[in-house]
Formats: sequence, structure tokens, C-alpha cells
Amino acid sequence: MKSISRQTRFAAILFFLVTSPIASIAINCKVTPAHEPTEAELAALGGNNSKAESLFRQELAQHPKDPVLTAALVRTLLDEGKVADAVTTVNDALAVPTKSVELLTAKAEVQYRQGTPWDESSTLMEAQKADPCYPRMHLETARWDWLNSNHATALREIRIAYQLDPNDLDIRNTWIHTLPRKARIAELKKYLEQFPHLDPELLERMQHEVAILDDREQNRQSSCHLASTITATEIPLASLLMDAKHLRGWGLEVAFNGKKAQLEIDTGAGGLYVSRSIAERAGLKPITRSQAHGIGDRGPQSGYTAYADSIKIGSLEFKDCLVEVSDRRNVADINGLIGMNVFSNFLVTLDFPWHKLSLAPLPPYPDSAATTATLDTEQESQQEPDHIQGNKDATDNPTPKPNTPHDRYIAPSMKDYTHVYRIGHNMLVPVSLNQKAIHLFIVDTGAFRTSISPEAGREVTKVHTNSDIQVRGISGPVDKVYSGDRVMVRVANLSQEVDDIISFDNARVNKALGMEVSGFLGFDFLHFLTLSIDYRDGLMKFDYAENRGYQHIR
Repeated sequence: MKSISRQTRFAAILFFLVTSPIASIAINCKVTPAHEPTEAELAALGGNNSKAESLFRQELAQHPKDPVLTAALVRTLLDEGKVADAVTTVNDALAVPTKSVELLTAKAEVQYRQGTPWDESSTLMEAQKADPCYPRMHLETARWDWLNSNHATALREIRIAYQLDPNDLDIRNTWIHTLPRKARIAELKKYLEQFPHLDPELLERMQHEVAILDDREQNRQSSCHLASTITATEIPLASLLMDAKHLRGWGLEVAFNGKKAQLEIDTGAGGLYVSRSIAERAGLKPITRSQAHGIGDRGPQSGYTAYADSIKIGSLEFKDCLVEVSDRRNVADINGLIGMNVFSNFLVTLDFPWHKLSLAPLPPYPDSAATTATLDTEQESQQEPDHIQGNKDATDNPTPKPNTPHDRYIAPSMKDYTHVYRIGHNMLVPVSLNQKAIHLFIVDTGAFRTSISPEAGREVTKVHTNSDIQVRGISGPVDKVYSGDRVMVRVANLSQEVDDIISFDNARVNKALGMEVSGFLGFDFLHFLTLSIDYRDGLMKFDYAENRGYQHIR
């Protein structure tokens, strides 16, 4: 590895990572009158995007250049995965100078989907200047702020959007997930009753969420919590081998109800995911059926969600925590996975050269006292809009309370951390490829090798079909695998030349995230480093120490 000079464009991207697009302003707006969903909107809600596209095009034929209909068509095209068509549609509509807030917001949504949130920032500022009262502009601004760990601002924007148009289906769905548990359960059930013919994936997610929340409300006295008195610790990593001579990754010893298992450390996975054999041995208590999605072309894997009375990791013990269980006897040939996001209430340091995991308290916000960290298996931390325990007075109270969302805080001790994007458990970092292009990659310790999408690969190198390489994930093998020639991959202040870089289609990942991801930073890049992660604030530090003995990095 060797350092390369910082590019101007890369610096600009990092600037936008920490710059909020819309400042808070006092606005007086009219509330959108109550309205029933159109036939096209109901088709989209039910997952019939081709029908929705056809209906929106028919309406546009009768009302050419209508900005509201055009924006709705753009969103439908994005839902269909027709990103190029969405780009063309919104750019053609904006070819004639216009200050249409609907079209500018649609353009921002396209830029988010393309994986260029640094461009989206300026577009959202244009949209706000055009009309600060447009509800969907506030909804998209909230999504941008979630991405950038500005949780308090995002929550405020969601509430503004809902106040302006409580009947917009996307706004309503997002707002529901900001409510306290009891209110969220009631609103989710009302939504499911009102719209029984939802898109199957959305329906499955909402029903699963209701089952988990109902169980917590009726049967659990508390959420997953730390039972031990220790709040900081170091835990040795266990080596996971492909064979007698080759390391496939690092794992942690985790005891479920006293029964031990080695789980692979996987920053590309979320929560705790174990095999059926591990769950049965530990007596984990099933709650509801579930599905797991991952890399591979064999579709989602069936399983169930369960509770563990006790989870011990090193010297830490947690009580009443969720665990996802696969119906299979193993998970990608191992016992299971532990996503580092379960420690999102801690400062996580993965020291691969010294084979240890360190957990420490996150620096307290300047306006709050330090709080006790716990295991985040239910994603109840403020990074997830689906699980915010909202404070109704948050928009009126200038001093946030300890349990309310905050915007990204960069403590003095973290001033040299890299600002990254976060979607759920995924940490996305801008990567320079051959000093030609900037793309977003997922930091994935569970991926054995760094990979790139064919589209991004073709921008910087030659991509070839390669039947000799096998890629396998939770969803089985990848059918079509390619490889590229040498690519210089640069992240933060480090770079590495990757020969014969693996390439495969990321379409399913992109659809799940709602954003273009151009690759995965894998174990071959990361295992030389000490990787520090602040999930709360979207910060990462990539440290390489030359005295660790890896001579090809500097």
C-alpha cells in the first residue's frame, strides 16, 4: 500500500459529508388537504410498479410536463430499478429552467439512489429555496440527514413533513417509525388494516415488526440491557480458518444462555445471526418467522427471530436480547455472524494485527451526561429511524435530553476520524479508484476479498468473465462472477493495489439500501488495520502501524 495525493473532488465529498443541506427555519405553510391515494399510488404501494409506471405515463400524456406527476413517475422508475430512465426523465424535465420544488426534490432522490449524496446536498438546498413548504422535500432531507448521522435534524424534518401532509403514504410510513412503542404498534396495525394489499416485502417487514413490538410490550419487562457492571473491555479474537493454512476471518466467542459458539465478525451484517443448531442447543425462544437477505442468487433464507435470556461476550453480559436464527444447520459454513452494529452504543475498535476487540464508552454529548451502553440487537439506538423513541417536545426543546436523538458529534478525541455514511448496519465510505472515480463501498469484514460492481469496474479497468472464482453469501452462490485488472483502491489516508479484483452485480444490495453501492472493502484490505467505529456519529478511523510487520502498506 502507498499513499496518494488527496484529490480536490474527494476533499469536496468529505466536506459535504459534514455539511447539512438545509438549515432550520421557522416557516408558515398550508397543510395539504386530505386526499385518497390514486390508482397509480396504490399500484406502487402494492409492489406493482409496472402498472404504476403505465398509469403515471397515461396521466402525463393528458397533463404534459406536470411536475407532480413527473416526480411520481421518477420515484416509480427508481422503485423498478430503472435508474437510467429516472435520470433521463428528471433531467429532461429540468432542461427548461424551472424552480419546481417537485422536480428538484425528485432530482435529489435520484442522486441519493445513484450514490452521490454529496451532489444531493446542493440540490436539496435549491429545493428549499424554491418552496420550503413542500412536504416531500422535508422527507428527503430527513433521509439525507439520517445518512449523515444528523438524527435530531432528521426527526424534526420527518415531523414537519407529516404535519404538512399526513396522508402521503411514504411520509406516513416514515413518521410511524418515529413513535414510541405503544403508539407505533397502534399506527402500524391501522396502516396494515387500511392497506391489506401491500408490496409483499413491505408487508413481511411490517408484520414482523408488529410481532416483535407486541412481544416486547406484553412479555418483556425491559429491552436488551447490560447486566454486568463493566462498561469497557478487551476481548480476544478467535481465528476462523478456511483450511489448515489459510485464515478466512476473525470471530468472537459468544455464549447464548451459557452455550458457547464462535461467530464471525462481520461489519457487513446486522445483529446476531446464528444457525438452527446453535439456537436449539442454547434453547433460544422463538417469537416469529423471519427471512435473511444477503449476497447470493438463491433468494432470502428462511428462519425465525428469537430471544436469548443471556448473552455473554468476554466479560460483558446482556439480558433479554434478540437473535436472528437460520433454518439451516450452518450459516455460510460457520456457526453464525455477529455484526459490529450490536455494539453501536460503544466505541468499537477492531485491532486485527493484535487480534483483539476493544469496547469503550462513546464520548458523551456536550449537553448530556454519559449513559450506560448496552447491546443493540433490536436496533433501538438513534441511528435507525425505524426505532426512534420520539419525544413529542423535541422540536420545541432546544436542549436535547439524554435519550433523545442528537446530530453528529465529533469529540476532540475523534477529530481525525473519517466521516462515513450509515444505512442501517452498513457503513459506507467514499473510495477513490485508480484516481479516476469516487464511489461508495461498504466496509465489510465478512467479505474475504475486496470486490467491485461491474459498472464501477468498467470505469477504471477492464472487466472479464471469470468462472474460476466463487462468491458465496447468506443467499447462496453468486451465479455470474467477473474479475478486473489491477485497481488502486484508496480509503481515507490509505491505499492498496488490488490485482484481479472480484466483480459481481450488487443490484439486490442497491435495492435494499435504496442507494448505489459500488463494492465491498473486504478482509484482504481491512485485516492489516486497526479499525475504530463510532456507529452513533458515523465516524471511522483506519489505522495502519508500520511496526506491525506488514511491509507493503505505508
